[in-house]
Amino acid sequence: MSIKNKVLAATAALTLVGGLGTAGLMTAGAANAGTPSCGPNCINIFSHDFGTFHQPNFVVDVYKQGQNVGQPIILFRTSNSDPAEDFSISEQGTVHDFFLAGLVSAALNLHYGGGAAGFPNFEAYEIEYAPYGAETGLCIGVAATAVAGTKASLQPCGVSAKTVWVVDTLDSPMTASVPLINGSDTNFSQPFVLTYPSSGYPTDMPRPQLYTANLTGNANGTTGAEVGTVNDNQLWSATLGVLS
Repeated sequence: MSIKNKVLAATAALTLVGGLGTAGLMTAGAANAGTPSCGPNCINIFSHDFGTFHQPNFVVDVYKQGQNVGQPIILFRTSNSDPAEDFSISEQGTVHDFFLAGLVSAALNLHYGGGAAGFPNFEAYEIEYAPYGAETGLCIGVAATAVAGTKASLQPCGVSAKTVWVVDTLDSPMTASVPLINGSDTNFSQPFVLTYPSSGYPTDMPRPQLYTANLTGNANGTTGAEVGTVNDNQLWSATLGVLS
């Protein structure tokens, strides 16, 4: 059974649906997402380093449209004719739901699944590559347990926590601009989050590849980074639909 099916089954059985849902990652904006074939359910993820909801400029993209395990994840100029920018996302539940399904660690659940008193239970997602709306079974993830510098690439969906992304609204300046913690994270003081190279630009050659890095920002002493101090290259938002 896939991660999606396991989590949905656990959620249905335990009625543990809650939290911010997809609103924690996306807000519909003037500029929408993907190709017409991918349609209204596709998601366009962009970095606050380079764009806004009104004008994302560059969105998450699969390098050279490859459908291979290990294909690099980059940012590329927005286009409604580039299938490499087509991704689908579904609300699969919270970190705790993933834990109940046996798909993330007890440590991750403790810190991000409400496993300890006062700790939040964040939403978690897989982001599947779906060129022209066709699911590939490949999701944005990492090939090995996330550490500083682990490259983001296409990996099989539903196999491990390495393709799970936790929506860290706690360290966000607003719920629609968030760090994304990799589900394989083992560092809970400075978690490993999806990051764009600070010295790179999407038009550079070779194309800079997304990777995981320790969350930036000033510690607030109790719950994570001080709001407003996380670097823009670790803040992600998204729109839905066909890119204009």
